[in-house]
Amino acid sequence: MTPAAYLTNYPEPPTDAAVADARRELQAQQEQLLALSEKIASAEDALAQIVVERKRAIRDLRREKLILEEKVTYTKAYISPIRRLPHELLRHIFLFNFDDHPCCAWVLASICTLWRRLTLSMPRLWSKIRLVTNQSATADTIRLWLERSGDKVPLDIEIYLRVNGVSNEGSSTRTRPASPTPWLHPPSPPPHYVIPHPPGTAMLLPPAHTPIIVPQSPSHHDSWGSPPPPSSRNTPQAQRNAHWGHIAIFYLIEQMHRWQRFVFRFDRQFPSMSALKSIAGDAPILREFEISCAETIYASEWPWIPSSSPATSMALGKLESLMLHHVPFKWSSPIFKTNLRSLNLRSLPSNHLPLDRIMHIIASNAELESLTLHFAVALPAILPLVQTSLPRLRELTFGGHYHMSQLADSLVLPSLEILNLDVEARDPIEDTITNLLQRSNNPPITRLSVSYGSTSSSTLYYGPGGVVISWGFLTDLNHLQSLSIGGTPLEPFLSALGMPDEEQTHWACPNLTTVAMKSCHAHSDGIAKLVQLVEARNPESGSATIVNGVIPTRLQHLELYDCATLGQDVIEWLKKRVDEVICTEPSSYVRSP
Repeated sequence: MTPAAYLTNYPEPPTDAAVADARRELQAQQEQLLALSEKIASAEDALAQIVVERKRAIRDLRREKLILEEKVTYTKAYISPIRRLPHELLRHIFLFNFDDHPCCAWVLASICTLWRRLTLSMPRLWSKIRLVTNQSATADTIRLWLERSGDKVPLDIEIYLRVNGVSNEGSSTRTRPASPTPWLHPPSPPPHYVIPHPPGTAMLLPPAHTPIIVPQSPSHHDSWGSPPPPSSRNTPQAQRNAHWGHIAIFYLIEQMHRWQRFVFRFDRQFPSMSALKSIAGDAPILREFEISCAETIYASEWPWIPSSSPATSMALGKLESLMLHHVPFKWSSPIFKTNLRSLNLRSLPSNHLPLDRIMHIIASNAELESLTLHFAVALPAILPLVQTSLPRLRELTFGGHYHMSQLADSLVLPSLEILNLDVEARDPIEDTITNLLQRSNNPPITRLSVSYGSTSSSTLYYGPGGVVISWGFLTDLNHLQSLSIGGTPLEPFLSALGMPDEEQTHWACPNLTTVAMKSCHAHSDGIAKLVQLVEARNPESGSATIVNGVIPTRLQHLELYDCATLGQDVIEWLKKRVDEVICTEPSSYVRSP
């Protein structure tokens, strides 16, 4: 019966008796409805209680499961083969890893309690400091690194400081692809460096040739190069940034007696740079020392090791390599009298040294194997220059003021293999090269670079790049394998390397495999000369023409930066003949939209 069917038993229209019966029926129905509602609510409450209890039971079971899974994990770890390795053998494995990843200690110490205990008990694992940082990062990373290295293990330190600030290059222009130059900037940080970044990031053990990333105190700026907003320049953090150098250098100098290698590079002047003045004292086991800035700084004399007076007594008996770029130094400092093997100096423009004092630095290190000097200003010699022989020197690089070429005229280098000359253009440079080689009994030069370093930068006097009038001296460089030139007419150079003419008796540079040209202006036949050179040395089939029994080696690497507009067809042709071709065609700067 439907809910409304029972009403058919009542008369229509309702009588008084029928209405009374209906009212009694309604009251009974309402009482039944209330009772059913109470039963439903009671059942729902019971169900909810059951659900709560079951969910609580499930949570307890899951908690027990997680605990059990963790126990299973620890048990599996305990019975794993590597856990059964003796601790001494594990230490040896750590040391092998240390050879490939100098910063591996940070990662190894985060694996497990045992590895952390072993890692912290091995000071040698912390003896190589490789840090790329900025002033916003805490200097406590250096302190912690030094503390974990103990107090006896020799230290190998490399720190790269990226100073917060606006780049000198305007953002409104689009620059052309930059060509390589050995002078403008220190080398980029090599792999395997600790880079500070905010915590909360997983620590990774990367493959070789990638930096190890270790979490530490957060940086207060999102990027290396972004300056703090103007409103934050007087904040406590900004004030702490101003003292970063004093704190970091203080920690480092405390361990100066353990320095075996110390390299500190920064890209520009920073507020606490004066902290470098305090680098003074004995470093009895120091073998390599470098302080380099990528840009010229404004600094007066510093009372530090490179500016010490000649009477200063200091223990630097093992120093073999010295590199100072854009920092103050004195020519008479005892640091230049330690019988160096490698010397690399790039002076400040305010450092005006006469040639005889620069020669004094050279002559004080007769065992030099590598010599790089760049002086923006060099004064004429006060005392006569004395011919100096460096019998072990294999690499020579001179750059800067045109007077630097006179130093080359006073050197005898019988073992020279690599020669780089990038002095200001005033006189032809080929006579300097020829006389140096003849005076040195024609050493086997394998790499030659002339005016290749800074042809795009301005200099103080005559402009960059040495002028070469004649390339005839190339015919005497039979061992030359790599040749780089810049700022010179292109056609005479290409003609000298091409097919020998009637006046030539043999190929110039028959073993040449790499040619690089930079900012070499070309005339109408410059491209044709280039094609003829490649056609002569790299014919489509077979080998080059034999001249007096000599077949030149095929060119393998060809670079042209801002020399001539070759065209896509010529570039494609070159790539078919030469294994590797790099070409940047000259173009004007284009304003970005």
